[in-house]
Amino acid sequence: MDSDWFRRRWFDFRLGHSVYLIFLLSFSNFILIFHRLLIERNEFLNDVFSELWMFIVIFVAVYFPFSILIGAWHRKTQIKIENEQALLNNPFMARNFRMMIDIIEGKASKDEIRKFREFLIKIEKKSDHDFHS
Repeated sequence: MDSDWFRRRWFDFRLGHSVYLIFLLSFSNFILIFHRLLIERNEFLNDVFSELWMFIVIFVAVYFPFSILIGAWHRKTQIKIENEQALLNNPFMARNFRMMIDIIEGKASKDEIRKFREFLIKIEKKSDHDFHS
């Protein structure tokens, strides 16, 4: 096995861990701490939410729509800025766009065009999508 295989597994591990598992654990932890510090210590709220499952149901019913609204706002207003900043700091993308411009303007050599094509074909072969059908 080559080092790329281990690097891909490491990337998969970090992605699964941070995006899914830790998200679920931290969300559960947040709910439990919120309940312990706010509900259990307040007599009125403790009477209203006498059982943890009642609090969880109401909390999720309020929290999820609110999170969706914030996420939609972020997608509509911030994603463009984040993508722009990522692009401005990505030498890989800059090289690819420069190569496309060089090809269009006829400044790229046949060898550069061949290498660029091979590079893109290599990326396509790794993809799960078939762009040629």
